[in-house]
Amino acid sequence: MLGHREMTMQDYLGMLKRRFWLIMGSALVLMGMGIGISRILPPQYVSQTLVLIEQQKVPENYVKPVVDEDLGARLASMKEQILSRSRIEPIIERYNLYAGTQSNMDDRIDMTRKAIGINPIQSGSRGMPGFFISFKARDARTAQLVCGDITSLFVSANLNAREESAEGTTDFLKQQLGEAKQSLDEQDAKLADFERKNIGRLPGQTIQLGNMSVAVGSANESTLQALTTQLDATTQTVSRLQQDDTFLEAMIAQQTQESARTDPATGASEDTLKIQLKDALNQEKQLETLYTPDYPDVIAIKRRIADLKTEIARDAAAPPKVETKAASTSQFPESPQLQQLRAQLRAEKQNMTSARQEQTRLQEMIRAYEAKIEASPMLEEEYKQITRDHETALQFYNTLLQKMNESSMATALEHRQEGEQFRVMDAPNLPDEPTFPNRRNFAGGGFLAGLVLGLAFAALLEYRDTSLRNERDIWAFTKLPTLAVVSCINELVHPHDTRKRGKLLSRMIKPFARARG
Repeated sequence: MLGHREMTMQDYLGMLKRRFWLIMGSALVLMGMGIGISRILPPQYVSQTLVLIEQQKVPENYVKPVVDEDLGARLASMKEQILSRSRIEPIIERYNLYAGTQSNMDDRIDMTRKAIGINPIQSGSRGMPGFFISFKARDARTAQLVCGDITSLFVSANLNAREESAEGTTDFLKQQLGEAKQSLDEQDAKLADFERKNIGRLPGQTIQLGNMSVAVGSANESTLQALTTQLDATTQTVSRLQQDDTFLEAMIAQQTQESARTDPATGASEDTLKIQLKDALNQEKQLETLYTPDYPDVIAIKRRIADLKTEIARDAAAPPKVETKAASTSQFPESPQLQQLRAQLRAEKQNMTSARQEQTRLQEMIRAYEAKIEASPMLEEEYKQITRDHETALQFYNTLLQKMNESSMATALEHRQEGEQFRVMDAPNLPDEPTFPNRRNFAGGGFLAGLVLGLAFAALLEYRDTSLRNERDIWAFTKLPTLAVVSCINELVHPHDTRKRGKLLSRMIKPFARARG
């Protein structure tokens, strides 16, 4: 009648009492089966060791490590290398692992890989301080030996990987440093050639002026200004010398005329007057280029020209003179004053020539410095480009040199085994008992499974049982109140057929129906 009415604790206790041996028998049977299975299964022994990760002994402020990859990633990479066929197969052959399973080498390698355990130790923000290495085998001694070999593979793989990484980094940096040095040498040669070709014209270059060092640009401008000042002074000197020459020539002409007037026998001939007129005209042209028509010297030379023209015209109208007079005139000795004037004129002519040469030299220098100043922006741009390339090459070379030195120290640190290392804290243990199968666990699991199975069978039997055991069963089945309860009659045969049981119930219900009717 299970499930046909609300059950009480008394009902459950009654069912447990009725089905107790069924439940216990099922539990004991399955517990025995568990113990038997645990004895049939092959034992599995697990050997384990602890590997701690020691940081490098030299502080990173002094020697920066070359290998900065995440430890978890490196450990995963080393695990893949160690679990490769080339590493696992020699271990399998050495200890004859899984020889009795009649499996090929590939299957044995897969089983060996599954038997190896790598369990990192996590400690929050401090990273990975270490990891456990374990191996599972059917023999305790074999598990211990294989675990030791795998641990040695991890330690040696870490050392080799760090050394190879450090050496590879150092070799690469050496190669790059050689190329950078070659590029820097080319830039040095290019810069030196440019400075040699443009010495004294480069921006930022200094020259010594007295006790002071002046930049080339400022020095060029200062020199140009000084040369312009000197040119102005030289031009003024040339003008003054021209005035002095004109004045002396006028004085010489006047002295010559006065000498001729003083001695008519030795007067100037017509050719002499024409020569003097030609000189006077030349002087007039020079004076007009320097002064205005109102200038006294210009007025004087014009008056002198007019007098010479008048005298030439008068001599042309007069009868020709005897040639002896001209000869005597040409042979007439000059006065000391006239000779002094001529000497001064020759000195002034020499000074004039020197002044004009100086003026020409200053003009050429001014043009040269003007060309330097005009070419300064383009030269400065080209110089900046060459200097920038040189500084870039130098900076790149210095950076590579610093990195190469750091890598060399890191490589030496790894060779001396003072860098990061895997330290085996505990040697692989020799297991005393197998981790699988655990007979206690199998026995307990079988007993619990038997209890659950027995309870399930008991519940099923109670659900299929339709026996009426108390008044609540009668009420749940007939919905009629119970007037009396008859105790158990031993002589009464209990029908097993459902139809007969229904007839029995109908005979029992009829008296109650008549009474109610």
